[in-house]
Amino acid sequence: MEDRIRIRSEEVLSDDWAVLKKTVLDYRRRDGQWETQIRQTYDRGDGAVILPYDPERSTVLLVRQFRYAAYVTGHREPLIEACAGLLDEHDPETCIRKEAEEELGYRMKDVERLFSPFMSPGSVTERLWFFVARYSPTDRISDGGGAPDEGEDIEVLEMPLDEALAGIYDGSIIDAKTIILIQHLKLNPIRV
Repeated sequence: MEDRIRIRSEEVLSDDWAVLKKTVLDYRRRDGQWETQIRQTYDRGDGAVILPYDPERSTVLLVRQFRYAAYVTGHREPLIEACAGLLDEHDPETCIRKEAEEELGYRMKDVERLFSPFMSPGSVTERLWFFVARYSPTDRISDGGGAPDEGEDIEVLEMPLDEALAGIYDGSIIDAKTIILIQHLKLNPIRV
């Protein structure tokens, strides 16, 4: 692929919460012709997401929180989502265990890594590491709710898996990573 891309210029447009770059590049098409393209990429780092499942009660743990990007585009209610966070200095599994403790108030024992897709590769560099884990009420270590010093104000939700699946179809769950995990878990249940 290296022989098909030549970077002409790269300009940092913003370096605040994340890095927004504008790149001018030459791309050699499959027919051999070169084409100049201008692309913007948004780099906020990679992340991890987890959907804890209690196979005894057939329940999942989710969170509800305000998301400005959804709000500004017309979704006025906080989003129902799977627990997630940015990797920072941690590997994906360490990160998601930490996030589960902070946001959900549960210590995860058996964490299973599923896959790590690009979520919006047209302009966002983020790869998201997906996990599921078994949990039970005895794994609870706190009330959760996130880290207030990071601006988090998170409500922990426990609901039946079938109710979460129905939430996809009635529009109450509209977050892509959460939809992927709920559907994955419904198709590939964790056994006791």
